[in-house]
Amino acid sequence: MKAGKFILPIIILIGATLFFSIFIVKEVNQAIVLQFGDPKRIILKPGLNFKLPFIQNVVFLDKRVLNLDTPPEEVIASDQKRLIVDAFARFQIIDPLKFYISVGNERVARSRLATIINSRIRNVLGQQKLQTLLSEDRSKQMALIQQGVNKEAENFGIKIVDVRIKRADLPQANSDAIFRRMQTEREREAKEFRAKGAEMAVTITSTADKEVTVILAEAEKKSEIMKGEGDGQKNKIFADAFGQDAEFFGFYRAMQAYQKALIGGETSMILSPDSEFFKFFGNKQK
Repeated sequence: MKAGKFILPIIILIGATLFFSIFIVKEVNQAIVLQFGDPKRIILKPGLNFKLPFIQNVVFLDKRVLNLDTPPEEVIASDQKRLIVDAFARFQIIDPLKFYISVGNERVARSRLATIINSRIRNVLGQQKLQTLLSEDRSKQMALIQQGVNKEAENFGIKIVDVRIKRADLPQANSDAIFRRMQTEREREAKEFRAKGAEMAVTITSTADKEVTVILAEAEKKSEIMKGEGDGQKNKIFADAFGQDAEFFGFYRAMQAYQKALIGGETSMILSPDSEFFKFFGNKQK
């Protein structure tokens, strides 16, 4: 009975010892075994591992390629033009012991790297003109930035895989000024286009009016010619008819004159009874 009382505590102690002695390193991690804060062992391969319980502890570090977004930084180019640069980097912990000794953890490492990257960006891009920073030559500048950052990151056991600029914008005040200048320029161009359009409209209208005047004059000319030709034919027909029967032709013309002159109305005519107008009323006059 007395022996049974000690078995259970012993089993619990052994289980606790095993529990605190075993640890697993995953494929995405690397580990540092510390004893009272001093590094004792570096584990790079995944698998089951052991440590001294209650004396040693394990710090896990990520061995994957990690992303880092740096805060936007204002850069003054060599031509004194200002530019807001927003960059990001990809890095990897390649020396866990140096990393732990120099920065301790990933949060501190990110802060230090962001400072180094922004400083290097100001240093490299500040020697170039704004036009260069916005052209294809920017890739060469990014390579210089990566090389400089890598030299300093090696002191932390970190390798910089890549540094890129996500966005490069002008400061808000500059953007507003450029926008206003562009707006003014577009308004000026619009006024020029409208003035040219109005000028073309006047030219087209005057040309059309001229053509209409010419067409109407030509048509009137042709109509007068045709009218003259018609009157000539009419007179010829009357002349031919008069030549065939002069007395009947005179009678016919007199009837037309009577029809126009003696129509009802307020007009009064005073003629002599012997007038040629009443030639065909001769019998009634006598």
